Amino acid sequence: MAVTVLLWASAFIGVRAAGHDYEPGSLALGRQLAGSVGLTAIVAVRWLRSGARPVLPRGRVLVAVLAWGVGWFSLYNLALNAAEQHLDAGTTALLVNVAPVLVAVLAGLLLGEGFPRRLLVGMAAAFAGVAVIATATSSGERDVLGVALGLAAAVLYAGAATSQKRLLARVDALTMTWVGCLAGTVALLPFASALAADVGPAPASSTWAVVLLGLGPTAVAFTTWGYALSRLSAGRAAATTYLVPPIVVMLSWLVLAEVPAVVTLAGGALCLAGVAVATLPRRRPAPAAPAAPPGGSP
Repeated sequence: MAVTVLLWASAFIGVRAAGHDYEPGSLALGRQLAGSVGLTAIVAVRWLRSGARPVLPRGRVLVAVLAWGVGWFSLYNLALNAAEQHLDAGTTALLVNVAPVLVAVLAGLLLGEGFPRRLLVGMAAAFAGVAVIATATSSGERDVLGVALGLAAAVLYAGAATSQKRLLARVDALTMTWVGCLAGTVALLPFASALAADVGPAPASSTWAVVLLGLGPTAVAFTTWGYALSRLSAGRAAATTYLVPPIVVMLSWLVLAEVPAVVTLAGGALCLAGVAVATLPRRRPAPAAPAAPPGGSP
């Protein structure tokens, strides 16, 4: 999860940096092409080392994995890339990472992971924070479209994380990530002409950012995410990603010289507080020590 959090945080910076030269669709396709190559290499190495071919899902499971891949790797990336055309990286990260609350709700309803009362309190706080963020972006201007795209990315993230948890009982994490990434790449092929048009005039730094987005935050981070999710509850795994926004804000300041407005940071803090209340496990009181019998030590 530590690897996943750090790489996903860097993705917001990479998307913002490359977004000046690549349109949302071409950026998503370029990232997925690089990610598909990286994941195929990882699968090939595991195949050569173990001598066992990957067992591909079939029937309804295969259909579900393909649909998950289109939603996670295609639609989510399109929404995220488009959001960062309107908002700075830190603000977008604050909005997208409302997703753990949504994951906790879906996990409670669909996966039987519980629906505690504090989830409602946390959810109310998180969305109050979203309302605060919606009042201003880093430039101090209202941008309803950017906020809506960020929330759309959060909803897609939550739905994908929840469905992935269910599917991991039927298919191993690496194979699912690989097949899903390939499905997302195919779904983005209509943007091939836009990618070809953007590659030519784009500076090398932006093109390398797209490639690294595919190799790091996609190929490596989605593999480590799937591994962790197969061993943790969906709500607990998603809760760890509440560390992403603070890291993004710091990296955005250091790398891009962007800092969200004070009002946005306040709303983001309220979002993160709500996420923490809704998803972090409660501490159980330690059992009381047995009383010593009369007349001496036990």
